[in-house]
Amino acid sequence: MRIPALDTSPPGTEVRDGGSGSGMAGPLPPGAGGPLDALDLFGDGFVRDPHPWLDLLRSRAPVHHDAGTGLWLVSRHQDIRRVLLDPATFRPDNAQHAVTPLPVAVLRVLARAGFQLPPALANNGTDSHPGLRRVVTRFFNARRVAAAVPVIERLAGELLEPSRARIDADGEYDLLTSFAQVLPCRVLMELLDIRDVDPATLIRWSDASLELFWGRPALDRQLDLAEQAGEFHQWLTSTVRTGKATADSFLGALARHRLPDGTPLDPQTAVAACFFVFIAGQSTTGQLIATVLRRALIEPGLWPRVAREKEAAGAWVEEVLRREPPVTTWRRVVARPVELGGVKLPTGARLLLMLMGSGSDPEVFTDPERMCPHRANIRHHLAFGTGRHRCPGASLARTEAAVALRAAARSLPKARLVEGAEGAPMLGLLSFRAPLRVAVADG
Repeated sequence: MRIPALDTSPPGTEVRDGGSGSGMAGPLPPGAGGPLDALDLFGDGFVRDPHPWLDLLRSRAPVHHDAGTGLWLVSRHQDIRRVLLDPATFRPDNAQHAVTPLPVAVLRVLARAGFQLPPALANNGTDSHPGLRRVVTRFFNARRVAAAVPVIERLAGELLEPSRARIDADGEYDLLTSFAQVLPCRVLMELLDIRDVDPATLIRWSDASLELFWGRPALDRQLDLAEQAGEFHQWLTSTVRTGKATADSFLGALARHRLPDGTPLDPQTAVAACFFVFIAGQSTTGQLIATVLRRALIEPGLWPRVAREKEAAGAWVEEVLRREPPVTTWRRVVARPVELGGVKLPTGARLLLMLMGSGSDPEVFTDPERMCPHRANIRHHLAFGTGRHRCPGASLARTEAAVALRAAARSLPKARLVEGAEGAPMLGLLSFRAPLRVAVADG
């Protein structure tokens, strides 16, 4: 069975065009990258503090071939923006490919579950993309997000209600597992009218899928993750095929959607669209909320300010998106020979756009290492991408994170990170980064 999202090339292999005159690109010879030879995108040093590496890439090698992954790392804001605004030259086809090659045993697990992800949204460069995107944006536009604010506030209050009792009983309260992860999942379920699965299961399925396709797990772990991703896909398939969705729901809109040739949207593509929306709408938003909360607790004087000043939370969210976005990178593949950042790239070259690094580009942002929530050009960051594939849920993610921050600061006015929490372990996938724990106690 063909599983497009799992297509992958072994890391460190050469990239060849096969056409005449296109040239060839391959790994740099040992030592050619200087300090960058030690770069490991999955290593503990990079995951804990990627900024020194990102600064080095921008200044020394803004388009750098990484032998460990076989990807070309693009780190300057202007180059990343150029790539995102030219989908004909830099196609999205590889956006959801598995980063770590999946062994036959893992592919068999996925095949048994019927797992396949044809191009739908993030990895769709065909003429079906605009229509599918319109279906999604209708459910996450500014009007719907504004109408959802009371829902978000209500759910945030419900989730935070037991926080004080938990702190009194246990001495601490993990804002990640009890709040940041759950809030966007509950919100998404209400907005999309999903009622036949519990939030904990959706979170587990979503996180497993992220780790399987964007992580570097060992074989035993891959097998377990594939089982969970398969369960997720089977539930999505059953949900799409039952046809029980109400006409004004997201699934109902997908069922009514017609492709450019007038044919109904096939179930496999509808499932692929749901797969992307559910992961982006809950896991990555939860990661944003966790990062926003952790950074706000670290910043002197910010926690009480966001509780009392209406605009402070939104401004802080925007600055976190610039400096520490949850989606740290995204991928593209070169469709024709092109020069980027002074480097000639052949057809088939696979790019990794360093979104996090672009937010600290000194050519765009003054004093980029300083958290400054009221920058004049704050929304020039690329945390949500730009162009035709810009994140359709950007407005909802911003709103949820701001509401979550205000609600937490008001519910726990004396909260402080527990000792050692500043060095909490981090989620370190190729394209996703966030704290794995935000434990607080009463100050």
